[in-house]
Amino acid sequence: MNRPTGRVLTLLELLQSGGVRTAAELADRLDVDVRTVRRYVEHLLDLGIPVESVRGRYGGYRLSRGFRLPPLMLGDDEALAVLLGLLAGQRGGLTAALGVAGETATAKIRRVLPSRLDDRLQAVLDSVVFTGAPDRAGRAAAPDPTVLLVVADAVAHHRPVTIAYTDRDGSRTDRTLHPYGIVSHEERWYVRGLDPALNEERTFRLDRITDARTQPGGFVPPAGYDAAQSVLTGFAAADYRYEVTVRVQGSAEQIRTRFPASVATIEPSAPEATPPWHRLHIRAERLEWLPPTLAALDLPFVIEGPAELRDLVVAFAERLASLARAP
Repeated sequence: MNRPTGRVLTLLELLQSGGVRTAAELADRLDVDVRTVRRYVEHLLDLGIPVESVRGRYGGYRLSRGFRLPPLMLGDDEALAVLLGLLAGQRGGLTAALGVAGETATAKIRRVLPSRLDDRLQAVLDSVVFTGAPDRAGRAAAPDPTVLLVVADAVAHHRPVTIAYTDRDGSRTDRTLHPYGIVSHEERWYVRGLDPALNEERTFRLDRITDARTQPGGFVPPAGYDAAQSVLTGFAAADYRYEVTVRVQGSAEQIRTRFPASVATIEPSAPEATPPWHRLHIRAERLEWLPPTLAALDLPFVIEGPAELRDLVVAFAERLASLARAP
């Protein structure tokens, strides 16, 4: 018979608190009937947990005296998964939320982690770059831990890997990659490297890799390679429907507050001017988000193309003016 695992574990926690618990009390705490409590007890007995039945007016159930559950035991993948979660949270901008508890939990697990597992974990930490705090919680699928470990080890030891990859259209391909680095950006994980078959750099989402295997041989990554910057620049230059060019008068730092490296590339246009002018190159699938973003930038700008963007900015300005004049 199917028994809800969560209630069985809750029953065990109640019995661990000590003393004798009547069947009626347990039934009330678990929101089940007495017969179901008996079935849960039988399930604990099947698992080898010594639950005693106490007869009499004040009878019920209790754990055998001297019985203690063993300390928390984690498998290799479980321990690595917990540590990666803690460390990713700390490095990804959640240090304040995790606080001291996150640091002490990480230290405790690493102290008892076998050296071979700690080496694999360190390979991941040495290979991953975090671009900043996440901005949309729960937005993306997590990568397979096994894939992450294999790719991170390949990055650390400069080994080629073969990957089974499914693109956004659902097409599956097998390819070889020389992985240069792993980047965690806005809650998605990416690997950036050289595709030797095409002799060009590519970016792959780790959650779309279903299998990764290290291959013999090695490769030499470019000196001083910045995986994070390469991934973000690749996003800005991706093939989208519109190619937008806008000149903005202001510093690069001011412009980057609204147009990060993953959205736009910036080049000087009239650096001798005060403030200087910069030309933004943006590739976008939609244009509707650009008028309010340019308005929020609050800097002089000139739209060089496309013409549709000029129309959208004019319509946006007219809506703002209409709202401002409304009683």
